Amino acid sequence: MKPNLIITAALATAIVAGTANAQPPIIQTSFTADPSPLVVGDTVYLYTGHDEDDAPQGQGRFKMQNWLLYTSTDMVNWTDHGPVASLADFKWTDRTNGAWALGAIERNGKYYLYCPVHGNGIGVLVSDTPYGPFVDPIGKPLVWQKEHWEDIDPMAFIDDDGQAWLYWGNPSLYYVKLNEDMISYEGGIVKDPQIRRVEGQPSPYRFQEGPWAWKRGGQYYMSYASTCCPEGIGYSVGPSPTGPWEYKGYIMPPDRRATGNHPGVIDFKGRSYVFGFNFRLNFAITEHHHERRSVCVAEITYNPDGTIRELPWWDEGTQVEQLELVDPYRRVEAETISWAQGLKTARSEQAGMYVTQAHRDDYIKVQGVDFGRGASTFEVSAATITGGEIELRLDSPDGRRIGICDVSNTIALNFWETFSTKVEPVSGVHDLYLVFTGGGRGGLFNLDWWRFNRSL
Repeated sequence: MKPNLIITAALATAIVAGTANAQPPIIQTSFTADPSPLVVGDTVYLYTGHDEDDAPQGQGRFKMQNWLLYTSTDMVNWTDHGPVASLADFKWTDRTNGAWALGAIERNGKYYLYCPVHGNGIGVLVSDTPYGPFVDPIGKPLVWQKEHWEDIDPMAFIDDDGQAWLYWGNPSLYYVKLNEDMISYEGGIVKDPQIRRVEGQPSPYRFQEGPWAWKRGGQYYMSYASTCCPEGIGYSVGPSPTGPWEYKGYIMPPDRRATGNHPGVIDFKGRSYVFGFNFRLNFAITEHHHERRSVCVAEITYNPDGTIRELPWWDEGTQVEQLELVDPYRRVEAETISWAQGLKTARSEQAGMYVTQAHRDDYIKVQGVDFGRGASTFEVSAATITGGEIELRLDSPDGRRIGICDVSNTIALNFWETFSTKVEPVSGVHDLYLVFTGGGRGGLFNLDWWRFNRSL
């Protein structure tokens, strides 16, 4: 039996079959939740919560210990950078569970993570790079209202005038004015007088949790997970970062297929996107509810009056268009993936992040690879004690095979060697599949990186 199962061939078929236009979860090697996308230059830095594989059965039974990072320049292939922060980074708490939804932001060349430690308020971490290491600059919670457990789901926003705000809350919206140092605030905590639960009834704004603020065309937007439970993504607009707010409806209505949601909205390379999550990977494995979520993304469209065109649920939406092609003639990290079947990722001192648990018939898909005028050879860095083969196929897992790379025993799973093979002539743009074959039914090899070489 394969350990830590996420996607097998049968499950992948069940997920993809009949949904050619659907947007599947963008990460398959881990269960991810509560997206916090951050755009810096030509890259999206996607920070996420992390539902552990062994999260117990039952709604609300979260097992979350750290926060992960993924990056993309094209919105369809995502590179896994692994955990970048954890509860252990906060020495003022001994909690080993409760790494709930974080918020990420950059200011003046520094990167800030606002991290809820469920039951102990909201802490802040800072780094000189988006990849970390992140450290706790204040040694205590930035925010902690000890009379309740509503200090969750933080999100930071910097207005055009340079004023920074921190929003959070469930089932009411709270905010503070952050100082320029981003690790302190002036004035007191404000409980928004509009967006709140009224006398035990749902908010007329359909607010539940997960606030996400942005500005467009002189108007401020506040989106949030709405109408629990299930939760969709609702939004309101206003003339300032603190409202007053006017409810406008749903970006995505609630759906019985997911109890929760958490928006993250960005503009990137001339387009607008909303991130959230569903439970599709969990329910591909079991009919039972576990808090094992999977982040998704969809493009959003604004109407002429500034309202947002309502989207269908993730499972019924359309695929996100690839914004740029992949250059196969440079080193491509193996953990750069559009879709992964049956794989996990890990980190080592020798290789950094790498792909592991590659079994027979598992594969990596990289979408939109531009071979240009032609490739002649393929090479890959791998480690194995059993050996195996990598079939190079185009456009589907059983598509045209352009080469087979033999990967022989490297003595240890942390001893890396480079293997190569000639490939049949290939040019133009294709989806590339690295399909793993040979060997026994156990694990075949670990992969660090790959690349093609051009035809002469």
